[in-house]
Amino acid sequence: MNTRTTARPSCPDTVPLPGPLAVPAGRRPVKSTVEPYLLIAPFFLVFALVGVFPLLYSGFVSLYDWDLLDGPTRFVGLGNYAALLSDAQFGRALANTLSILAMTTVPQVVIAVLLAALLDTRLRAPTAWRVGVLLPCAMGVAAVGVVFANLFGPTFGFVNAVLQHLGLTPVDWQSNRFASHLAIATMVNWRWTGYNALIVLAALQAIPRELHEAATVDGAGPVRRFTAITLPLLRPTLVFVVVTSTIGGLQLFTEPKLLDPLPGTNGGATHQFQTANLYLYQSAFDNQSLGYASAIACTLTLLVALVAVANHVLTRHLAGPTR
Repeated sequence: MNTRTTARPSCPDTVPLPGPLAVPAGRRPVKSTVEPYLLIAPFFLVFALVGVFPLLYSGFVSLYDWDLLDGPTRFVGLGNYAALLSDAQFGRALANTLSILAMTTVPQVVIAVLLAALLDTRLRAPTAWRVGVLLPCAMGVAAVGVVFANLFGPTFGFVNAVLQHLGLTPVDWQSNRFASHLAIATMVNWRWTGYNALIVLAALQAIPRELHEAATVDGAGPVRRFTAITLPLLRPTLVFVVVTSTIGGLQLFTEPKLLDPLPGTNGGATHQFQTANLYLYQSAFDNQSLGYASAIACTLTLLVALVAVANHVLTRHLAGPTR
């Protein structure tokens, strides 16, 4: 008697659970593609509201003869910009801005490098020293302006008292053009040099110590190590400090405004220390010409953008080719 046995299929001990659908090669899940944009979307929405829209609206207003109270009266196209090129007061305000800028940028960079080199040494309580150099930046600009306006007061100012004690002639820090620029530059330098010093200090501490040790073994002194190793490696950081100081200098407003003893002059009786931003303020709110003031704002924005582009180009050039 023949019996036929049929083989029964073996049943696996475990049954695989259904998993997520496989993603075709070369394609990313939709969630991983969209999620980064959703995370940064709030920032760009706020930036578009408070940054891009005012900029575009200022460009629109600059094309009109726009009164502060009556609104747009007539379309002038580039007429405000043409008038700006022939405006002697704007040229003087821009020259004042560049003069103060030269008195702030160069000293800030030099003193910041020296302070950073000093903070990079083995000082006791290094954190306290770093906080100390940052304190002026933490002070309100109005408080700084009031203090320095009293220091440089023409009659009872502390600086003139010291000059008289030394047998020198007192200086009218608010009427003299060069002296007023120097007083404003002193305010700016005192407030921002410590901040720039900490930026340079961070770059200093990123330089490998082995380079200095090898140079010391080769017989290089401190000055030689600083000029041959430290400064070349600090060039991108120094360019950044110069550019940020330049952008801040082009936007000077509060310091010269607080130095002015006469509230309605906006930069001195003869506009001897009127900056471009002060002239913008005067055109908008004293002369009630929003179209002309918007043209000034757009011109200053273009200057700042050119400085930012120069920063990008110089930084890439000094950093060398990327590998």
